[in-house]
Amino acid sequence: MLDINEIKKIIPHRHPFLLVDRIEELEPGKRAVGYKCVSFDEPYFAGHFPEEPVMPGVLIIEALAQTGAVAILSEEGFKGKTAYFGAINSARFKRKVVPGDKLRLECEIIKRKGPVGVGSARAYVDDELCCRAELTFMVG
Repeated sequence: MLDINEIKKIIPHRHPFLLVDRIEELEPGKRAVGYKCVSFDEPYFAGHFPEEPVMPGVLIIEALAQTGAVAILSEEGFKGKTAYFGAINSARFKRKVVPGDKLRLECEIIKRKGPVGVGSARAYVDDELCCRAELTFMVG
């Protein structure tokens, strides 16, 4: 398991844009499972939406991408590099994510050619699917 300080050694994201609190499972270069505890204190809730706070879908996708980045950048050949978005495909949102939710983030690397790859990503609250997407990354 990786805590937030260990995650910061792998990916360059920092508060308020680091959207993964911990990594519970890690197979370097293959997959990662992480968590984000969504609190009322998140800065985006001030405007999205003040009367009914909902985690923006783009930030759920970003949290999934950060989880995938931990997986790929943990591989020996990519340590110290950055993973960038290449594409977001087939994104679907199935459930709102609200303050108090514990978001489970799963990303499995399903294709790879050199520094470019694709991750199959899913986010859950409890066992309920919130979001799924196919994320293309480029390591540079």
